[in-house]
Amino acid sequence: MYFNLDAEQARRGHTNQYVADILEISRVSYESKKKSGKFTVPQIKQLCKMYDCDFSYLFDSSRPQKSA
Repeated sequence: MYFNLDAEQARRGHTNQYVADILEISRVSYESKKKSGKFTVPQIKQLCKMYDCDFSYLFDSSRPQKSA
């Protein structure tokens, strides 16, 4: 799971359907790709451009630090 991708999507109020439409795939496919990480290179580029983030940030799979 890509927590930063989820965070950027939520920050902008984008639904899974909206992002799927941008990527020209089904909502179910988008949700599956978010879980599996199996995006194509063009999809990754589109997501980085859409959220104005670099790959290493947007697709960081480490868990976010919990606040004390």
